[in-house]
Parts: sequence; C-alpha cells; structure tokens
Amino acid sequence: MALLDSLFGKKKKEFRASCRITKEPLEKGYGYLLTTSQIVSSKKYWDLVMTEPETLSYTVSHFKNQTSGTQMRSMIFEKYASIDKPWIISDSVINYFEVDKSTAKENAKKWWELEGNYLPSNTGSAGSTLDPQTFQTWKNYAILEAGRGRIN
Repeated sequence: MALLDSLFGKKKKEFRASCRITKEPLEKGYGYLLTTSQIVSSKKYWDLVMTEPETLSYTVSHFKNQTSGTQMRSMIFEKYASIDKPWIISDSVINYFEVDKSTAKENAKKWWELEGNYLPSNTGSAGSTLDPQTFQTWKNYAILEAGRGRIN
C-alpha cells in the first residue's frame, strides 16, 4: 500500500463546511461569510437563538423574572459574541441579517478558495470590533428582550 501511495500520492481530504447556525452542510463555493459583529447585530438572529429548544427554558425563566434564566442568556450571548472567526452561513438564514449579500457571497467564495483561511475585514469578537455603545445595545437586546414576542 505504501508503494501505491508513493506512486500515486495520497489523496488530499476534501475541504467541507456546514452552516455555523443551522449545521446544514454547504456545497463548495456556496453560502455567505459574515463576521461575528454582523451576526450579533441582528434581532432576528437573537430571537431565533433564544427560542431554540435548548434555550427556550432559559428564556421562559428570564421573562418570569428568574435570575437563573437571565444569567444563562448572558452566557449564551458571551459564547456567540466572543467568536473571533468569520461565520459561514447558508442561504436559509442569510435574511436574518441586514448585510450586503453580494459582499458576503464574495467573501464566502474567497473563504472556500483558501479552505477556511480567509478573514474579511472587521473579523474578530464582537466586543473588539463593535464600538462599546453598539456592543452594549446588542448585548442588552440579546439578554433582556430576545424572544419576548414568541413567549408572551
């Protein structure tokens, strides 16, 4: 087998990716590439995250004024806001974000070409790429308000 490998070369493993939000697999060259700042700056995204089956109980607790629910929502926000790599996302969730889709699609193509090693400008955690006031506004929405319309 080693002789055959040396004659023909080992086949390089194909680069694959799946949507950071839905986990659905993406075909090479498809999707959109967003920064963490773009992700956390979306009410629709936070409404989705805070009402998923895994997080719904925290949201219900939060709106019943239970501090444990609010603390968990804060931890969820920090988990996502601290991601410093860009997010490859699918067509099914791009409309959750108010972004220039053509730029996001071009960035995704570059990301695919470089097998996930392309970093668009403003890449980094939301706390380091958003101004403090904007960051706090989104943090407050995510922790204090997201999902209210789906609970009440």
